[in-house]
Amino acid sequence: MTDRGVFEWENLLDQLRPLGQLMRERIPERLRRDPRIMQESMRLLLSGVLRTTNDAIMHDRSHPMFVPELNICQNIFQPNADTIYKAALIEKGGTYRIRGDRGTTRMMILAQLGPDTLRTGKHHPAQDANDFDDLVIGDDGSFDVVLSPRRPAGHTGDWWELKPGTEKLMVRIVGCDWGNEREPRFGIVRLDAPQASRGRPSLEELAARFAEIPSTAAVCALAFPDKVQQLRDEGLVNTLKVVDFSQMTGLARQSYYEGAYDLADDEALITEVRIPEVVGYWSLILTNELYETTDWYHNHSSLNAAQAVVDSDGVFRAVISARDPGVHNWLDTSGYPAGAVQGRWFDTDERPTPSMKKVKLNDVHSHLPAETIRMTPEARAEAMRERTLRAHMRIIW
Repeated sequence: MTDRGVFEWENLLDQLRPLGQLMRERIPERLRRDPRIMQESMRLLLSGVLRTTNDAIMHDRSHPMFVPELNICQNIFQPNADTIYKAALIEKGGTYRIRGDRGTTRMMILAQLGPDTLRTGKHHPAQDANDFDDLVIGDDGSFDVVLSPRRPAGHTGDWWELKPGTEKLMVRIVGCDWGNEREPRFGIVRLDAPQASRGRPSLEELAARFAEIPSTAAVCALAFPDKVQQLRDEGLVNTLKVVDFSQMTGLARQSYYEGAYDLADDEALITEVRIPEVVGYWSLILTNELYETTDWYHNHSSLNAAQAVVDSDGVFRAVISARDPGVHNWLDTSGYPAGAVQGRWFDTDERPTPSMKKVKLNDVHSHLPAETIRMTPEARAEAMRERTLRAHMRIIW
C-alpha cells in the first residue's frame, strides 16, 4: 500500500513475482528438468491469478455474485470434468435470496463454506450442503429460496438455514448428458443489505480486494502440483485407493478413489468395477502430473454414467492409454504419460474400488468381453467433435 492507501499495479506485480520460484520449488524434483512441464506450470499460475481476479473485480459481501470457481479455464484443485463450480462470497449472518431455473442437470448442490481455503491456505469441511432438488421446483424449473440464520417472519416459501460460520457459498452443477441437459440459471441478492444498490466501491474496499490477489493466487496455483508425486511415493502407481475429501469441502454424500498412472506408449490400463445397483452419479477422470484435470473438452479423457457403456454383467470396463484402443470406453491420456486417475460415487451405500491391470496395448481386446463396444477411427473422430460441441454448450459463467 502507498501512503495514500492505494494498492498500485507495481505492488501487484512485485508481489506476484516470487510465485515463479515458489512453483519451481513445489514441483517434484524429478520433473524440474522437463521444460514442457515447467512451462505448463505457468498455465497453473495463470489459472490461479484468473480465479482470484474474479473476486477482486466483483467481491462485495453485501452484494454477492456467483462467479466461476473451478472449470476448464480455472483448472485448479483438480475440477471434476462433469462439474461447473460457482461461488459467491457472503457476510456471516446475512439474509440472502437465491432464485432461478433448476435446469435438468444430474445434480445441483450448494455448499456452505466457512473459512475460505483460497484466503486461509487451509482446508476446512463444509458447514452444510443444500440440495436444490429438495426445493419446490415449478413446472418450468423455477425455484426461489431464502438463506438466513432464522426463517424470516411470515416467510412461507422455501428456506435454508445459514450456518453461523458460513462466509462463502459454492454451487456444484453436475451434468452428465452434456449439451442435451438444460443448464441451471440463478442469481443471488442480499435482502438485509443497508441499501439495495451497490454504488461506488470505497478506496479501502478496492485496495483490499487487489491486495489479496497475490496470496490467493498462490494458494490456488501451489495447492497440488506435487499431489501426483505423493501418490507415487505411497506406491499407488497403476493402482487405486479410497480417499477422503470431506475435510477439503468435498461432498458428504460423495466418495472418491484415486491413484497415479504411469504408462509407456505401447501400454494400457484396464480398469474394472461393478456399478452399484443404486447410485446417483459416478465418473472417472484423468489428470496430468501437475494435477490439472486433463482437457476433457477436447480429449476423450473422462467418462460418466451417461457417457460410458456398462457390460451386460453390470461391470464397467475402461481402457486408459495414449493411443486409441478402438473401444468405446477409452480414457485418452492425451500426451501425458503419467498423471492421476480419480473416480467418484455419489448417493450410494456401495463404494467399490475398481481394479486396474496393465497390459500391452495390442493385447487389450483379449482382456475384454466379446460384447465390448468397438469404435473405428472415423467414428471416434466424429464422436470427439460431438463431445467438444456439447462441452462448449455448458455454461461456465
